[in-house]
Formats: sequence, C-alpha cells, structure tokens
Amino acid sequence: MKRRIPAAAAANFIHPEFVDPDFSATVIRWQKQHGRHGLPWQQSRDAYRVWLSEIMLQQTQVSAVIPYYQKFLQSFPTVSDLAAAPAEAVMAHWSGLGYYTRARNLHQCAKQVVEKYQGQFPADQTLLEQLPGIGRSTAAAITAFSYGTVAAILDGNVKRVFARVFGIAGYPGSKVIEDSMWQRALALLPDEGIESYTQGLMDLGATLCTRSSPACGRCPLQARCVAFAEGRTAELPTRKPKKLAKEKRAVMLLLLDQNRVLLERRPDSGIWGGLLSLPEVDGMQPYVRTEEDTGDTAAVFSVVTPALLALTARFGEVEIRRELPVIEHVFTHFRLHIHTVLAELSQHAPQVPENSYVWLDLQQAAEAGVPAPIKTLLQSLAQAELQL
Repeated sequence: MKRRIPAAAAANFIHPEFVDPDFSATVIRWQKQHGRHGLPWQQSRDAYRVWLSEIMLQQTQVSAVIPYYQKFLQSFPTVSDLAAAPAEAVMAHWSGLGYYTRARNLHQCAKQVVEKYQGQFPADQTLLEQLPGIGRSTAAAITAFSYGTVAAILDGNVKRVFARVFGIAGYPGSKVIEDSMWQRALALLPDEGIESYTQGLMDLGATLCTRSSPACGRCPLQARCVAFAEGRTAELPTRKPKKLAKEKRAVMLLLLDQNRVLLERRPDSGIWGGLLSLPEVDGMQPYVRTEEDTGDTAAVFSVVTPALLALTARFGEVEIRRELPVIEHVFTHFRLHIHTVLAELSQHAPQVPENSYVWLDLQQAAEAGVPAPIKTLLQSLAQAELQL
C-alpha cells in the first residue's frame, strides 16, 4: 500500500521512507485524551503568550516556569509593555530562572516585534527565526500554537522520543544525526491537528519518555518503539561525549554601608550578562584544587589581593572584616567557586567612581536582578542570618 505523503513533507522534499501517518495519528489521539491541557499558556492562542512560554521553557522545567510566566504577564501583559520596560526590570523578573541570555534576547525580540511588526508576531516561521532568541524549533512551536501552521519542532524532548522510538544511535546534537531527525520530523507532520500533535510530542517527552525511568507501560508508542523492544531505553538517546569539567574561581567584594550594599552592573555579554552583582576582582580565574583545600570557608584573608584593596579604596575608607564561606555554583560547562570578602565602609570617597556601581538597600538588592547565588547571600544578609 502506497503511503500518503503529508503536504508539508512533500513541500520539503522528504524521503518517503520516513513518512508514517499512523505515528502522528497515535500521538494526536493520546494527547487529546491523556496529554496536558491545563498549563497557563495553553489557555490562549495569543502569540505573545505562546512565545513567552516557549522562551522560558527552553532548558527549564514547567514547574519552575509557571510562577515566572505568571509574574511576567502581571507586569508586562502585552509585548508592547515588555518592549517599553527598562532592561533592569526585565532582568529582575528573570532573576533565578537562569540562562540569562534568554532574558536579554526576550527584551530585544519584544522591541523588534513592536518596531517591525506593530506588536504582532508574524505567522511566517522564517520571519520568526530572524528574531532574537528564536530558533527553528521554537519558531515552529510559536506558529503552530498561535496560527495553526503545519511546522515541525525538534527540541530535546522530541529528540529523545525519536531516538528511542526509531532506534536512532548517535549523539542528537551532532549535525549528521540532527539533520536526519529534522528530515524525520518533517516527514511525520500531520495535515490536520498540528496543535495536538506538537503538544503531544512535548508531553510524551516531558511526562512519559523521560531521561530516567521512562513510563513505557503507559506510552502509546510502545508497540513501535525500537528502544523498548531491544532493551535500549537507558542508552538512547546517545549521551554527549563527556569533557573534563572545568572549575573557576572568583573573588567578590561584599561592601556594606550600614544597611546598603554595593552592586555593579555586569557587561551585557558573558556570564550573568546585564545583571547586578557584587563587584568582582580580576575576573573568573582557573581554579586548582590543592590537598589542603577542604571546600569549606577559605583561609582568613587568603584572597585579599592588591587588586581588591585598590577596588575598595575607590569608595573610601574600608574595613575588611572577614571572608564568608565559599559558594559553589554550577554552570553548564564549569563549576564556579565564589570567594566573598565582607567589608564595611567607614568613610565615603568624595565621588562615586563610575555609574556602573549602585548602592541599594539590602532588602531591595535581594529582590533586584542579581545572579541566583548572590541573591541567596543577600537574602541571608537581609534576614540577619549572618553574624556580622
């Protein structure tokens, strides 16, 4: 029996061997009966809300996204509101959600939608992909959920489903494997029910076909799943080749003036770009463990360097009190050891050195757009949990 090639697949010159209308039909039936339907962003086809949720859901779980999504909509109910907001306000709302490049791109994207498209997200996937922070898969999800466009997604969840169901070996992030998966994603598109199909793929990966302990017994694709049949669910998808985890070290100054703390605006690019943080001395340096390194509080004054003293002198007469316990923060590609030197300002310098520095009340600073580990430290200070 000759298989019917979906219109979207035919338009993209897909190899007919990948075509399988039963696959999409199974996913759609399952999603309508068992998929997720009560998520906040599912209650509207407004492209702004769909886009906001898709950007937040990149590399972040649904449970963590929901409160941020709701807070964003309260403060920025439309894309025009978001575009007009100060960058500091956007970063403050994003603080704690991680991967801060997303927040900077979010703000720039909102501005471009207002300037180029009069506040209306385009339905054309190609135009969406040209906006900051929107890649191919995200653009497809936005246009599918907002406008019903037949477009293929291929996020991490979908790659995992494809790798297991079709027995695809090889790291999905490599170009050869990813290109093949895109071919398959296009070939499997349905002519109808794109919203349910797209959501169904997301739901399967997020709720059943999870990285560990997949619920194969409840999966509608179990009968056709190569990984299940061959006992390979633990090895598929193929993991990214491991690299030796890098470790870095940073010295930061926690300078107090009564109940105020000194913060510095970080550059827009790089780690924690655009956020307020504690002033950093000499940047992030390679960290080398020694036999004496216990991982606990640093030796008293072991990181008080001439550069640190020069920094404090810019603000006046400063009394260095002590070092605080070392904070370890894990990024995607390295672990950062933060050494924090606690100091108090006894007399102000005549002028503030640069406008990148700002004094904030402790409570205000703890609620500002600051990196997660710094926020935790400032909150502890504001609650008087540290014995100064």
